Parts: sequence; C-alpha cells; structure tokens
Amino acid sequence: MKMIIVIVQDSDADTLTRAFTAANFRVTRIASTGGFMRSGVVSMLLGVDDPQVDEAIQVVRSALPPAGDKKRATLFVVPVQRFEQV
Repeated sequence: MKMIIVIVQDSDADTLTRAFTAANFRVTRIASTGGFMRSGVVSMLLGVDDPQVDEAIQVVRSALPPAGDKKRATLFVVPVQRFEQV
C-alpha cells in the first residue's frame, strides 16, 4: 500500500477532488499553508494499493495538465507499512 500526497493550488482543488472521486479514489482534502508552493494550497491524501499508484497519478495529469512551464501539482508517493480502520 502507498500514501499519495498531492499538493495543489486552492483553485485546482475542486477539479482534482472531482476527478479522483469519478475514478473511484477516496481522497482526504486538507487546507494548508506554507512556503512550499506559497500560501493558498490544498494537500490531498490518498491511500491506494500498489497497482493503483500509476492510475492515481494519471488522474492528476489528466485533470491538471501543465500550463506552459508552470507545474500545477506536486506529488509524493510514500510506502505505508500498516493500515487499519477502527
């Protein structure tokens, strides 16, 4: 299992949330601030099985294509050693 962390601008968050849910991914959306991509950003968390990682990344690429040289999302894929729902 992997945790995908996606950081996007506020203005792109609704578009990406809709794209993830349309592709049957469950997403947790967290408003965040900081200097990484300036203020007004949203961090999205997705827990996916290993074979779904490429599909989830493709959802981001399809929903938020680059605008010229400007990148619209930053992604981190992190291994998950344990997952529980209680």
